[in-house]
Amino acid sequence: MCVETITAETVKRIARDCGFELAGVARAEPTEQTTEDFGRLERWAERGMAGEMRYMTDRRKELRRDPRSLLPGARSVICVGKLYNTAPERKDPPISRYAWGSGDYHDVLREGLERMVERLAATASHGGRSFEWKICVDTAPLLERTYARLAGLGWIGKNTCLIHEPLGSWFFLGEILTSLELAPDSPPPDRCGSCTRCIEACPTQALVPDGDAWALDSRRCISYLTIELRGPVPEELRPAVGGHVFGCDICQEVCPWNSRAPVSQETAFAPREIPALEDLARMTEAAFREFARGTPLTRPKYAGFARNTANALESGAGDRPASLNRGRSGTCP
Repeated sequence: MCVETITAETVKRIARDCGFELAGVARAEPTEQTTEDFGRLERWAERGMAGEMRYMTDRRKELRRDPRSLLPGARSVICVGKLYNTAPERKDPPISRYAWGSGDYHDVLREGLERMVERLAATASHGGRSFEWKICVDTAPLLERTYARLAGLGWIGKNTCLIHEPLGSWFFLGEILTSLELAPDSPPPDRCGSCTRCIEACPTQALVPDGDAWALDSRRCISYLTIELRGPVPEELRPAVGGHVFGCDICQEVCPWNSRAPVSQETAFAPREIPALEDLARMTEAAFREFARGTPLTRPKYAGFARNTANALESGAGDRPASLNRGRSGTCP
């Protein structure tokens, strides 16, 4: 009987079988790159750019320094990417496309990662082995994009998103920390070149210099202002937020690497019918809970969603920010 050894290639094949378009492996230990990125995180937090997201600045921040704080026996980080890009013609009301579907990406990714662990465990048991593991999806205190880059999934663009050549940036990221010793992948080169489309297109100028890179000032980011912020949106930013009701995709929409991005086949991400802005604004709390149940739209709660729809009506009733058509300077390699 031939017993399959768990290798990095085995992991990538299983990841594809479980519905992930991207997969790779990084070492589960601090490196020069993770130390540098953790330093950027500390400076970002010290500059107040986390806004009210205290989970980025409290004791959990320090856990991001070393993935072994989450799983002491970890030797490898298996990183995966799940495509969520959908039909780009949806524009009004402006809702980030990751929330167009009927499902929550946390559940979709976790289910896929659990299937991966089951397959890996079955393979390991045939060889008389066992291993430790921990699944991480979005909320875990982990330098997610850093490890995805080290695992070869893409580079971190000027818009701070992970960008894959040639598939673009419309990806959710997930990880499996594991005690398995797997051959690590290598990070790809940065391919943003001199392009500054995302920086110029941002209506609120949320992308700011950070040494030789760029950082996202959450306090100015439309996604933060419409999802994470509790309380009123600063008056001086409301015109730039425009008709956005939940999140913002502008810095990804203008990215040249997304011009030919494929469309996800995941049924949970398929666009559903979304009421007109005026109808969203008239929703009662009970109606909102029913409409948002099981989707990312629950994040700002009813109070935040009602604030967003009121601001959108006041500032232009779903008009697309003019800046979306700007930002055409620079070239990519």
